[in-house]
Amino acid sequence: MAKSNRKQALGRGLSALLNDPKDSDKTILEKKSPKSITSIVNLPVSSIKTNPSQPRSNFNEESLKELSISIAELGIIQPITVRKMKADEYQLISGERRLKATTLAGINKIPAYIRLANDSELLEMALVENIQREDLDPIEIALSYQRLLVEINLTQEQLSDRIGKKRSTIANYIRLLKLDPIIQTGIRDKFVSMGHGRALINISDLSVQVRLYKKIIKKGLSVRQVEKLVQEIKNPNEKSYNYSSPFLKQSAIELKEIFETSVSVISNDNGKGYMKILFDSQEKLQDILNKIKGES
Repeated sequence: MAKSNRKQALGRGLSALLNDPKDSDKTILEKKSPKSITSIVNLPVSSIKTNPSQPRSNFNEESLKELSISIAELGIIQPITVRKMKADEYQLISGERRLKATTLAGINKIPAYIRLANDSELLEMALVENIQREDLDPIEIALSYQRLLVEINLTQEQLSDRIGKKRSTIANYIRLLKLDPIIQTGIRDKFVSMGHGRALINISDLSVQVRLYKKIIKKGLSVRQVEKLVQEIKNPNEKSYNYSSPFLKQSAIELKEIFETSVSVISNDNGKGYMKILFDSQEKLQDILNKIKGES
């Protein structure tokens, strides 16, 4: 591949990874904080410390290498954001991937916005900015949501307004944290999907969750298959009532004639079952009861 073509491809990759500096592509952090951000300055990479409350924990090494090559050839498109701690010392608010990739590229300085923020604001900005990334796994997102609710004392409604997500979406992610840690790790490592996790949440016994999780991996079960298994576990009496025979069908017909309403006869292969007799009014129910008692 020619170098010019390689540069063009790398440029597109960098734009996608860092966001083009168009207003529509800016992160929520950058859209909502223009008043307290200074002009762009070039800071020594060695003067920037990472945020100990950084919500993100997974960084793809191959992706970082690709980004470092792009930065070495094209530079930083979108500056990082930091806060000043003391003379010549800064703490990162957003842009840890860019900082890591810049260091990997052997570049000593990086463009940055400097803004004022206390510890609570710093954590909130880091969490909100982090949530906007497209490469986060569902568990990382769930943990970020939970920290915003617990540590920043936001309500789900407030969080919904700040990140532009429905409350139901936020609740679905947070519910994933009820899963056994083994399953949470499986979702992070893409052994199972968020859909599998949402189905397993309906099982309160963690040991049963793990047993089903292993079955999913071993047999490659779909989300729909897992949902069916969960229903069978929660309603064991419904599982085997699917037996059909000419006798059952004829019994339903005769009962329908007697009660003059729709009747279903459900049974398992051992002869155990139940009937469903439909009625559309109290008068009809009374009529059915009278016929059962032999009063009509």
